Amino acid sequence: MKIRYAAMAVVLALVTGCSSGQAGSPGRAGADVADATVRISASGQKVRPDQGVTVTASGGTLQAVTGAIGRFSADRTSWRTTWALKPGSAYKVTATAKNVRGKVSTVSSTFRTERAPRTVGIASVTPAAGEKVGVGMPVIVDFTGPVADRANVEKALEVTSGKGDEGAWSWISDRRVVYRTRKYWHPHQKIAFTAHLTGVRAAKDTYGVRDFTRSFTIGASNVTVANAKTHSMTVDHDGTVKRFKISTGAGTRADTITTNGIHLTREKRPVVTMTATCTKGSPGCDYYQERVELAVRITVGGEYVHKSVGEYYYLGRQNASHGCVRTSPAGARYFYDISQRGDIVDVTHTTRRFADEPYADDWKFWTRSWTQWLAGSALRGGSRA
Repeated sequence: MKIRYAAMAVVLALVTGCSSGQAGSPGRAGADVADATVRISASGQKVRPDQGVTVTASGGTLQAVTGAIGRFSADRTSWRTTWALKPGSAYKVTATAKNVRGKVSTVSSTFRTERAPRTVGIASVTPAAGEKVGVGMPVIVDFTGPVADRANVEKALEVTSGKGDEGAWSWISDRRVVYRTRKYWHPHQKIAFTAHLTGVRAAKDTYGVRDFTRSFTIGASNVTVANAKTHSMTVDHDGTVKRFKISTGAGTRADTITTNGIHLTREKRPVVTMTATCTKGSPGCDYYQERVELAVRITVGGEYVHKSVGEYYYLGRQNASHGCVRTSPAGARYFYDISQRGDIVDVTHTTRRFADEPYADDWKFWTRSWTQWLAGSALRGGSRA
């Protein structure tokens, strides 16, 4: 989830020892106005990195806090670190405050954070760095170990977009969390992802020890609707709409019915060799092995949008494929050339639900409603990216 704070410039110092985290005493100047009293929460040698630091002032307002990145309250009577602290590190935090007469009080506290007995980090992030992707592309984050304290980790994940799209995180497993927008991304914009994992408690005695950043670009808006009933697909490319004749799965067996629902394009290849999922010679098996051109994959199980291998007679008339979306040479060429990972392909009017497919790594994120998506968030809410 993205969190915006007005953070101050900071100075980080490695130090030894510690000192009192409180200052302030009655003053004699003016009409016996007391000095501002400043308290710093952290001191000593075993500060938990995920608990951060809080600075409070009474009898005055905070003017500056150095030594860590944080934010002031609206009335500047308190300050708190924005992110967690680095495990096994020494800090010195210094705060100044003024009372109503303008007299300055300063207090410093030195402390050391606990070391991390175990660590967790980022194993992989999709999309790739610098990749240009489609408007349906999520941010898929895989961790090096299981995450038990999901809310802690989710708070540390930040996504920013150039056009303020709304989105939310949803946990797929204890090692994978995915960020999806409420509606499709606005096209032609930059997206940045930052995992502020340093010092975040992911499980008992388990902390992040480094941050992670990744940026990518949303390219053109490619939204395709493949209608198995009308045997046609409409391709909306940045507002330019083209229509092509298609043939989807014949349905002679369950696995030859094209899956119904919103798919994401995953990869494209100029030539793919496709083979039947059934065993050659087995009862009811329509075995095949054929070379298919201009193939754009939309499921792990092997569904593609591709150029029809002959049999052009069926296009626009009848569903006769082995489960893929076949189209004409012209349609396949156009679709292939504009395709980028994360484009939308919405297959309609079939009886086999994409959401029910057994492949764990299928990108079924758009088969959930927004309410269902938010139910998978540890924080139960979205934000503007």
